[in-house]
Amino acid sequence: MKKWECTVCGYIHVGDEPPDECPVCSADKSMFVEVVEEQNPAETAAAPETAPQPQPTVPPSLPAKIYALASALTVRYHLHPIMVHTPNGVVPMALVFMLITVWFGLPLFETAALYSLVFVLVSMPMVLFTGYVMWQQRYRGAFTSIFKIKIGASIAAVVLLLGLVIWRAVQPDIASSASTGRWIYLFCCLLLVGVVGTAGHFGGKLVFGSRKD
Repeated sequence: MKKWECTVCGYIHVGDEPPDECPVCSADKSMFVEVVEEQNPAETAAAPETAPQPQPTVPPSLPAKIYALASALTVRYHLHPIMVHTPNGVVPMALVFMLITVWFGLPLFETAALYSLVFVLVSMPMVLFTGYVMWQQRYRGAFTSIFKIKIGASIAAVVLLLGLVIWRAVQPDIASSASTGRWIYLFCCLLLVGVVGTAGHFGGKLVFGSRKD
């Protein structure tokens, strides 16, 4: 039987033909390549070698050097999984603090929730940058359905975070006062947890679903 590897996520399919869609990253059939067994060393040594042609090089600019260094560090030290655990852990905690404020009338927890959301908002640029680097470096910038969902969830998370923080700044008692606005505010917090969880779920699917047996 032939083996086919998804060039986006590394999933291995065994069969005469590649699947119509990768079950891990949703890449289409054209993104699969056949896994060819290694050649005999003697045959490889016998193959004629062609001298590489010199190519003119242009010195990279300073921003390009900085981006290349940041990208290399992101991939080498797995910075995106480290950064993405911040919203995944802190956002649900902020929601719990909000609920404690509503149920028990403890304003200090609402303040803690605000600081938590601000902390996540400040960390989002690094989350998005490292995610973009991994998308380009590890998954070749593939724009399949799973990446569309992750990108959409990331944008929604930033919009919700900005909205919640600005709303709280304009109306400081939004979570502590009994009003219709408070329930809308809490619903937005709950929606933020769902959006962040969705991005985390599909990120985990990419990482653990691409393991080769």
